[in-house]
Amino acid sequence: MPNIQRLNTADADFWSRLETLTAWEGVADETVTATVREILAQVRMRGDDALLEYTSRFDRLDANHAADLEIPAARLQQALASIPAEQRAALETAAARIRAYAERQKQDSWTFTEADGTLLGQQVTPLDRVGLYVPGGKAAYPSSVLMNAIPAKVAGVPEVIMVAPAPGGESNGLVLAAAAVAGVDRVFRIGGAQAVAALAYGTATVPRVDKIVGPGNIYVAAAKRQVFGAVGIDMIAGPSEILVVCDGKTDPDWIAMDLFSQAEHDEDAQPILISPDAVFLDRVAASIERLLPGMERRDIIEASLTRRAALIQTLDLAKAAQVVNFIAPEHLELSIEKPEELLPLIRHAGAIFMGRYTAEALGDYCAGPNHVLPTSRTARFSSPLGVYDFQKRTSLIDCSPAGARTLGCTASILARGEGLTAHARSAEYRVKE
Repeated sequence: MPNIQRLNTADADFWSRLETLTAWEGVADETVTATVREILAQVRMRGDDALLEYTSRFDRLDANHAADLEIPAARLQQALASIPAEQRAALETAAARIRAYAERQKQDSWTFTEADGTLLGQQVTPLDRVGLYVPGGKAAYPSSVLMNAIPAKVAGVPEVIMVAPAPGGESNGLVLAAAAVAGVDRVFRIGGAQAVAALAYGTATVPRVDKIVGPGNIYVAAAKRQVFGAVGIDMIAGPSEILVVCDGKTDPDWIAMDLFSQAEHDEDAQPILISPDAVFLDRVAASIERLLPGMERRDIIEASLTRRAALIQTLDLAKAAQVVNFIAPEHLELSIEKPEELLPLIRHAGAIFMGRYTAEALGDYCAGPNHVLPTSRTARFSSPLGVYDFQKRTSLIDCSPAGARTLGCTASILARGEGLTAHARSAEYRVKE
């Protein structure tokens, strides 16, 4: 059974222990970084030839021509038609909820006119083309397709390009069906750093995109970091996290399983429970010990619980909120009687699941809000993926003659104060007119 750390906010060394527990090292070591740098350089220089070589080497997929790497649109529709009816219904239900939530995030252009007739505003436009990376190794993630592609389409992005590795040439039918439901425009059977390179730089076959989104392994994360600047990226994601705050009145089996739900992602995932009730922490520990042997992904869950989990006792719920804000978790469950009363104290979290009946797993699939969330304490300054990530904003300025005179005088004074006389004179020409 896992040996889960126990912490107490009353202990003198609590905050230092918590910082050690939640620290996460960078996404890649020097070996990975160097390997990725070489792959990016080769794809950038040699295009499709390098892409075919790496796909053959890493994914055991031998294609005669780069065009063979693209999955025809008809194959996506065929996948949608061939999956079980209950899976199709679940995909379509989840997609509808994600789309309805995303529609409320869409930003519109706006302007206002000042008294002298000067117009100021902001023009909001969608990105031209977006790349979506979908993992295809240990597991299939149709939910990631929906969560990444639908906000892009709601934003108005004309072309969404999906890449997903197909080890041995096998593509997951549920992932392809999700692409059809989400309205993905083109799909390529490529993965790893080479897929990121193709999206970032373009090849004769794979079009260059403006932004790359979606999760991946350490090589994908390192590649996204290195191509940032040439293209935009959503984020560099760390291991999955769940932080549960409970008042001790929720069924301990529910809480144990909520912790398992993120621990089963991988050995580095971080499940944490906070409660003022020490007896309840003991009851959850007992539930973990009893339920763990029956879990299909027991070994992964046990490793996560042993390495990075904690049961934390706090003085009260207000102190629990202080701990939450330090951790800035990806997923936060407020499994308490009146979560709305604690909510104003919470400043940093990717997504907040309120009440005893709101399992984090609902957010992963079908609640509506996006499941692409900031990890590794980046919720202190980052937000969930949303429609706004696929829109860009352009400032609008239209000076009236009167506005040009008024603003020109101010600009001239500031420009001359900076020693930039061409700036000043450019503004002054309009003042003298």
